[in-house]
Amino acid sequence: MVEEKKEPKKFSLPKLPSFSFKDFRLKTQVGKSMFRHGYSDDEKDRAMTVLTNVFFHLHPVRVRKSGARFGFTWCAGGLSFFVFLTLVVSGILLMFYYRPTVEYAYNDIVAMREHVPFGIMRELHRWGAHAMIITVWLHMFRVFMTGSYKPPREFNWVVGVILLVLTMLLSFTGYLLPWDQLAMWAITVGSNMARATPFFGHEGPGAALLMLGDIPLVHAGSDVRFALLGGRFVGAAALLRFYILHCVAIPVAVVILMAVHFWRIRKDGGISAPL
Repeated sequence: MVEEKKEPKKFSLPKLPSFSFKDFRLKTQVGKSMFRHGYSDDEKDRAMTVLTNVFFHLHPVRVRKSGARFGFTWCAGGLSFFVFLTLVVSGILLMFYYRPTVEYAYNDIVAMREHVPFGIMRELHRWGAHAMIITVWLHMFRVFMTGSYKPPREFNWVVGVILLVLTMLLSFTGYLLPWDQLAMWAITVGSNMARATPFFGHEGPGAALLMLGDIPLVHAGSDVRFALLGGRFVGAAALLRFYILHCVAIPVAVVILMAVHFWRIRKDGGISAPL
């Protein structure tokens, strides 16, 4: 008589109760406090889900399917925002080690690259600045080529142009901070262009018309170049001013205008559809 071999009992872990994002929203106090409306196929309730949540509220209730295609948008606007966030985080970390003075600026840049832990942050910030210039220009090019600047979006187009200028100014002001020969001479050449600014540069058109009696109001010691550098030459005052502009003034302006830009996109019905 042949005995049948008994197969060993298989060991299995007890099944854990599943917990989905839907359960988090509908069954927990935290989820219900964040998301006031549940899932529903009802169009009104779905709209209220978007309108009553800060994260969903960044997007319009409806988005055109044609306008959300990657081949139409290139995701250039979203990439620009992502790179900006990367620059903010890496820039804050760099501020812990950088001192905007003539004595320490260059040595601090070298130390951040060679000695400071995670020194890649400096390179990430530098290359991120180049990437943001590229993505912002691509975004503006896409908007122009698809006619997305036309009514009723002309106001948002103006906001975008201002953001483009501020992006260029962020790159320009950050160029001086390494405080090497390349930075000093680049800012010297760039700031000399400000002397030809209409009405605000002492060599620009219209500056000679601004007179107080026989005294010119705009001269080499009071024009926009002098205000930018804090003097007649690139020196310690220019370094400090460029640092404040690069780390505080311009980023704050960019954040405010970005909020207006996103809000206007939402109010205009989301991403513009192809013409």
